[in-house]
Amino acid sequence: MTNHARGMSKCTAFGSPHVAIAYLRASKNEQRLSREAQRAAIEAWAIREGARVAAWCTDHGVRSVSPVAERPALRAALAALRQHAAGVFVVARRDRIARDVVLAASVEAAVALEGGRVVSVSGEGNGDSPADIFIRTVIDGAAQYEHGLIRSRTRAALAAKRARGERVGSVPLGFALDADGARLVVDEREQATIARARELHASRLSLRAVAARLTAEGHLSRAGRQFLAQQVSRMVSPSARGASCVQQKARRRGPAKSQCTEDPRCPGTGCDLSRTP
Repeated sequence: MTNHARGMSKCTAFGSPHVAIAYLRASKNEQRLSREAQRAAIEAWAIREGARVAAWCTDHGVRSVSPVAERPALRAALAALRQHAAGVFVVARRDRIARDVVLAASVEAAVALEGGRVVSVSGEGNGDSPADIFIRTVIDGAAQYEHGLIRSRTRAALAAKRARGERVGSVPLGFALDADGARLVVDEREQATIARARELHASRLSLRAVAARLTAEGHLSRAGRQFLAQQVSRMVSPSARGASCVQQKARRRGPAKSQCTEDPRCPGTGCDLSRTP
């Protein structure tokens, strides 16, 4: 292996520099570096460096700024370092760890405590010299800056859409988007599904039992699949009952706007019911 992929300083390098734990991360809307592309890059690195990847740990749908506590695969990767006596925590690129300087540094410190060191396949700042440490800090800072820019642009775009009266967010269960692309109209079929779910749940059936009964009766998700227990929970939760005022407004006055101002519990862009299957 190259010097960049060898371990850390003598006082902290406990794992083998020839054994690696691979960590992959992809957010929900990740397009630039898919899980498949990350794995292919790490596999090519392992062949090139003569390393053995002892475990593959992948966080699906995890944001770049999510803390360690919200990353089960990252925690598993840290534990695997000691379990496999691995000296390398390998990622396809440093921003797979985090797009936050403090978070990236905390993960790197956690890796060191487990006897390993972080290695990026793309090669940025893999050494231990002052220059390498500086490069890592600059790269992590640039990733954080890029993340901030993306958030700022997204917020500005959403604000512009709201100012034009356009709908922002997903369409909540029980409603459909009108032809104008901005207003909600009642979906009678989905409203019937919600009503039936509440009726079944009121009869003391479990959430999973309710989902099974809905399927048996022909009530399926928009994707044509059985509802999950979590989706049934959102249908029957008290916070979802505010949808009734939107439904009444829609029937009395025509298509409903994206959020009912009379009741903050109504399904606007932040409602639980907006996370439809």
